[in-house]
Amino acid sequence: MKKSLVYTRTGDKGTTSLVGGVRVSKTHARLEAYGTVDELNSNIGVLVASMEDDENRALLLFVQHKLFSLGSYLATDQSQTDLHVESKITAECIERLERAIDKLDESLPPLHAFVLPGGAYVASLCHVCRSVCRRAERRILALEEQENVVIDEKVKQFVNRLSDYLFVLSRKMNNLTGNKEIYWDKGCE
Repeated sequence: MKKSLVYTRTGDKGTTSLVGGVRVSKTHARLEAYGTVDELNSNIGVLVASMEDDENRALLLFVQHKLFSLGSYLATDQSQTDLHVESKITAECIERLERAIDKLDESLPPLHAFVLPGGAYVASLCHVCRSVCRRAERRILALEEQENVVIDEKVKQFVNRLSDYLFVLSRKMNNLTGNKEIYWDKGCE
């Protein structure tokens, strides 16, 4: 029987290869960053599978491809290896998210309080993705701070805009499904 290509055994001792072959510990800040981006992408896959709105489904598929590019960006130690052009996040990617946010937001009632995660199942999934996106953002910033790595501003902007998009999308999904948003009760009564 031929050995599967799925397992390589090269990571059995707790290290892995970055793009270009440099080996680092699986606990390295770089892996935390791109691993969390991968987790976000997986959660967005669940969101896409639950999404019936074709326009937002298409945007989320675009986001999944860009998150894969972002993972590649983060997995490349640019002091050792040249960055692949496919790994770049462009201003157009950010602008596409901003246009989607503006379009969704103009169709929603203005916010008058903090919104709690919940409502429709699909809206709740948006909140899960949003919170993982915020964690990915923190991991990317931690990589920059801890490893003295310069992260492209467009990468940081894309992730920040994505969490905003996911928040507004959650509101839209509640609106489309007729579910009321859950507002924070400051008195917890």
